Amino acid sequence: MSGQLQNPIYNPPLEHYISILHRDESLLVLDKPSGLLSVPGRDPALADSLATRVQKQFPSALMINRLDKDTSGIVLMSLHKKAHAAIASQFESRTTKKIYQAIVWGEVKGESGDIDLPLAIDPDNKPRHRVDQDNGRPSQTQWRVLERLPLPATRLELRPLTGRTHQLRVHLKALGHPILGDEFYASGEALAASERLLLHAEELSFQHPDGHHVTFHVPAPF
Repeated sequence: MSGQLQNPIYNPPLEHYISILHRDESLLVLDKPSGLLSVPGRDPALADSLATRVQKQFPSALMINRLDKDTSGIVLMSLHKKAHAAIASQFESRTTKKIYQAIVWGEVKGESGDIDLPLAIDPDNKPRHRVDQDNGRPSQTQWRVLERLPLPATRLELRPLTGRTHQLRVHLKALGHPILGDEFYASGEALAASERLLLHAEELSFQHPDGHHVTFHVPAPF
């Protein structure tokens, strides 16, 4: 066998079963809790997800953007096909503006910076990803220090300019500052420092299907 990871026991949170931040005729803006899949997995044991919960109440709802299971924060679902196409195209063209917040291990040097490292799947440790200078896809992240904490740890604002799988998590590990509680990319004290991944999608800006610019914000729960 390869070093491929096995699925851990999945116990999604039931409190705040669905947290709707905004609803109109075109879309739903949701606050996904850490520990809940955005969409169901192939295994029947992974059937519970934000999408399946929402679709019980809104059968036409379709997922527009996804977050990792252990990342919390803003997720969009469309309520009709025209809205879905209008917003999904903005993610594809990278015209949406996304802001995350994370707490990372160690004292980050400097006050802000850019990470420009290509990323690819780690074939021996799926679903992990890794920096791959030869075969990776271009990936850019901007970061800014918000607060310096004990442990030591640092609270960062993160702005992904691309949308690769596990981008923020791999970039911060490569920087030498893994996100606290990251079961894939942290180890030792950094992993043990939090029971959850301390990564949260706190702000999302885009053009609403009716034409006006909107920004939604939900504070980090940590």
